[in-house]
Amino acid sequence: MPEGHSVHRIARQFRLHFVGKRVSASSPQGRFAAGAAELDGHVVTDARAVGKQMFLEFDHERWLRVHLGMYGAWDFAGDITADATVLAANGRMGQTNQLGTPGQSGKPNQSGKPGQSGEPRSDGAPSLNAPVDAAGEDSLHSIGAPRVARLRMAEQEKLGPAADTFPPEPIGAVRVRLLTHDTVADLRGPTACEVLSPEEVQAVIGRLGPDPLVDPGKRGEDRVVAVVRRKPTPIGLLLMDQSVVSGIGNVYRAELLFRARLNPHTPGRDVPEETVRMLWRDWSKLLKLGVQQGQMMTMDGLGAKQKAAALAHRDDRHWVYHRAGLPCRVCGTPIAVEMAAGRKLYWCPKDQA
Repeated sequence: MPEGHSVHRIARQFRLHFVGKRVSASSPQGRFAAGAAELDGHVVTDARAVGKQMFLEFDHERWLRVHLGMYGAWDFAGDITADATVLAANGRMGQTNQLGTPGQSGKPNQSGKPGQSGEPRSDGAPSLNAPVDAAGEDSLHSIGAPRVARLRMAEQEKLGPAADTFPPEPIGAVRVRLLTHDTVADLRGPTACEVLSPEEVQAVIGRLGPDPLVDPGKRGEDRVVAVVRRKPTPIGLLLMDQSVVSGIGNVYRAELLFRARLNPHTPGRDVPEETVRMLWRDWSKLLKLGVQQGQMMTMDGLGAKQKAAALAHRDDRHWVYHRAGLPCRVCGTPIAVEMAAGRKLYWCPKDQA
């Protein structure tokens, strides 16, 4: 399932290529025909992510809410960007810090900085962690790739073969297609896809825990501490509870707990307050890094070669996730795995005892 960093990156792609543009909305699959009809012909005015949920605002006080779930993905095609790290077209760089009131676009945040350029890929395609040029000249079209480029965005991001025509024919069961004059986005397999009013959007957000990119600083931190410290639920389950904290999935859960050397079975109310605060701050750090790099990089202190290997291969970028039975990178103890709320939980029985 895509975790918080992926959804923020998808929202950025929409802000760069769809906000301010009128879209033709359709449901090639047919399951979202009524919802598409509500959006068809309207202008996208904002794109926002909160945890694992994304919200697209339209100019008639309607929002498209999407939760990708286990199988959902967005496929972009046309004059698109390999990585929408910055939105310079309207002066916004990096991530919007305030969600604002539904129905009203938030003010641009001009304090962010573009990320560092990534290394060229061996196949000659653009690096997925390259920064966006201030003039918008980093699109796949402007750097010499075919105009009808393809990019799939879900848990992983993959550049696909270019299409010969625009718009390309829908492939597979496309729930909703959003089409502008030069870009198209196709949604497949989401857990949730619905049109909401501003009040309904606020109700959904009100049920979610803080997201460090939406609720930065002490206020969000205090909310998480207050909830965790009164719960008898194991901390390994609380971190996955989107009503406690938004955006953490199975990978980040395992890695955050290891980085804190915290036993996943510890009841939330028994976790020291400073440890809960440290977890929130570490989540904020890892989320920002994931948004910037497009990878769930959770290991610190890597040399240049180690970092390059980690960015290229998931097995080289995590402390404990997906390492069941392999030696702990710190103490050598075999990494344990168990089922927790239907998901595999990886942890070190010694370092997290």
